[in-house]
Order: sequence, then C-alpha cells, then structure tokens
Amino acid sequence: MKDSLLIVEDEALLGNELARFFRKQHWDVSVAIDIESARRILSEQGIEPIVILSDMNLPDGNALDFLEQTSNSLPNCEWIFLTGYGSVTDSVRALRLGAYDFIEKPCELDRLNILVEGAARSARAQRRLQQETNQHFNRYTTEALVGRSQKTKLLRDMLKQLANVPFSSLVISGETGTGKGLAARILHYSGSRANKPLVELNCAAIPKDLLESELFGYEAGAFTGAKKRHRGLLEQADTGTIFLDEIGELDLDLQGKLLKAVEELRFRRLGSENTVEVDVQIVAATNRDLLQKIKSGEFRQDLYHRLSVINIHIPPLRERPEDLRDLVPQFVADCNVKSGKNIKIIPDSVWGQLEAYNWPGNIRELHNVIERCVLFADNEIFPAQWLQFPNKSEDMSVAENDGMYIPLDGSLSLQDMEKYILQEALNRANNNVTAAARLLRATRETMRYRVQKYHLKYDQD
Repeated sequence: MKDSLLIVEDEALLGNELARFFRKQHWDVSVAIDIESARRILSEQGIEPIVILSDMNLPDGNALDFLEQTSNSLPNCEWIFLTGYGSVTDSVRALRLGAYDFIEKPCELDRLNILVEGAARSARAQRRLQQETNQHFNRYTTEALVGRSQKTKLLRDMLKQLANVPFSSLVISGETGTGKGLAARILHYSGSRANKPLVELNCAAIPKDLLESELFGYEAGAFTGAKKRHRGLLEQADTGTIFLDEIGELDLDLQGKLLKAVEELRFRRLGSENTVEVDVQIVAATNRDLLQKIKSGEFRQDLYHRLSVINIHIPPLRERPEDLRDLVPQFVADCNVKSGKNIKIIPDSVWGQLEAYNWPGNIRELHNVIERCVLFADNEIFPAQWLQFPNKSEDMSVAENDGMYIPLDGSLSLQDMEKYILQEALNRANNNVTAAARLLRATRETMRYRVQKYHLKYDQD
C-alpha cells in the first residue's frame, strides 16, 4: 500500500510538477490549491497523509494556522513548508508547532525528495510507537486480571479506581508469581500517564555496586569505564512510571538515597554537580514482609512510609482456586497459538489434579505447567501425564531418604533454590552453622558467608 502525500500549493504549475514527481516515487498524491480544498480532501476522501507538503502563505490563510487546527486530527503526520519569503517569526512558530522542516522556493526536487523521505520515516516511527502503545492499552486493561473469585474481583475494582487517581507511590505485595508485575502495568497503561514511559527495574537482579548507577545515572569519567553520560532509570521514567520490583532486596545505603530522591523528586547523577528534576509515579513491589524487615533493621521505616501511600496485596493462587477455571482455558488458548497445538478438551481428572494442587509458585507456576502439557500434547485432549505434580507418597519417600523436594517448573529461581536449601539445612541442624555446613559438605566460612548473604538466622558458634 502506497503512503499518502498531500500537497497544498496555490501555484498550479508547481503543484502539478510536484505531484508528477512524487507519483513517480510511488507516492499516493493528492493536490489542493488552498486550505479550504485541503480540508475538503481530508474529510471527503478520508485520507490520512503521512506527510503534508504545503506552501506557507495560501490565498485563504497561513498554513501554520491549518497545522495548528489539524494537530489533533492528524497526530502522526509530518509537515514540510515551502515559502517564497519567510520571516523569523514564522520559522520559530513552525518549529514550535512541530513542523518537520521548511524550505525556500524555488527548490531542487532531489533535495525536496530527501526531506520528504526523512519526514515519512519519522511519521512511520511515530505510528509504530502509537500502535505499540495501543496494544499495551488493550493488553493491560483491568480485564487482563483474570479470575472469578471474590478476591480477584475486589482487586480488579481497586486497580480500576487507582488508575483514575494521580497517586505518587504505592506498594504491591504478594508471593512470587502472583502477578505483581501485571498489576503495575495495568496501573500505568490504564492511568493518565499511559502515553509516557514505563521503566522497570528488578532490584534483586542487579548487583548493589551497579544498582546506584543504573538508578541515578552517571557522568562521563565518574568511574572506570564510564566513557559517556548515562541517563539513569529514574530520569528515563520522567513524566511516566518507574516500577521497582523486589524493593525489599535494596541495599540499606541505597534505600537512603532513594528516599531523598523520592521525597524531593530530584537527584544527582554519579560524578555530577548538577541536580536532575523528575516527575515520576513510583510503583514498588515485594514478596517480602517489609514490616518484618523494618523490625530486623533490613528496611528503612521512613522509605516504607513514603512509598506505601497505598498498599495493594495480591493473594496467592491457593487462596482463590476458583480462578483456575478462568486462568487454565486462557493459558491453554495462548499456548495453543504459540506451539501450533489444538487442545480443546480438559478432562475432569485434570481439573481434579489442578484444583487439588497447592501452587507454591502461583500463577507463574501454573502457566509453566500448562505450557509444558500443551507442548507435549499429541491430540485435542489435555495430557494429564505431563502435569507431574508431586504426591504425598513421593514426599514421604524423599523425607525418609533425608532429602527434600524442589520444583523444577520455573516457580523458583536458582537463587531461591539456594536460599531454600540453606534454610532447610539450618532447620535440620537447629540453626548451627557448623552442623549445617557438614550436612552440605561445605566449609563453615562458605556456609556463614551464604547465610549472611540471604539474611538467614543462625546461632553464633
């Protein structure tokens, strides 16, 4: 399909010459001789030009007024102005209104073609961005939070109300895999900042030595390897939302710097003497009990109260098993599309196993289990043999052999597994580090280091 170009030119010979030239360049060209005829073409023919090439001064008015009047109805269209004589005032106004460029007449067609092609690339990029944004709008509505349980309905209603409120910050709590990230995206894309950036940061995924520079940015030469200025994530999220996932893992020193930035909405890049001011909406998420971490001295109370203007708790899947009846068919349909399968029937025996399972990994684990089953399906019936849930007899035999069960279904990260193993060893050794190290065939120093790394409790031996 050809891109549309609208030429507005009162000199008939020039207008026709431009039309012939750009039709040879594979443009769908429309020509108007004044503002009124241009309006008529836009309304009656229903075209959406990607570029408008217009004379600045037309018989029935200034084309800049036309640009200003149509900016809302043609949001992703670039304007190039032709002018036989131009003033500084018109030039400044054209740039302020968002014109792509302006060129004096007479002009070489090759040069004009380069300008039009550049404007077209810019307009196409704007339209792609708008399409992606619209897809996010459609994907992250409150209806994306699927489930029929009363708890899920209350959560949907709360998110719907919050999306219409200009909150400064809030905290989303819930176990791993419950959908805290989804809730954050719903709040952003359903709110007043939907057209602005959403920047996400997992505080547990980046080493603390790098986290400060990622969050606040740095100047060239601030440290070894800093070859050029880097805008931090807070700065990148200006006018939009920053989502701080796993906020409970943030280092105490960095918590103090974040508190100051959140309170004042300004900060300094590393190595800079200048202050950067931002306007951001902050959504923090945690799978930890922050109040308990405050008591143990691992989280700042003042930062907690500053962030938790509003608290949202997402209940685990085991507390809302009714939601399985909505989630499972949706995940099956999604996985059918991705894998090219066609599962249509979910037997009662499968539903029985799904509803009897405790889902320690919550919705993330459910999705992983469904994806595995769909991938290995060979007909239209959901394959129960690939559910592979642990049963009580398996748990007992493992316990008798002095081992433990760790799910390998994506519900636990490698870090979570290590922490779980360390905690289990400490429990069986009555919190004695030396005895726990012996169980794991590790040195006491290695065990002590890893226990301190995960903030686990142990006896000072």
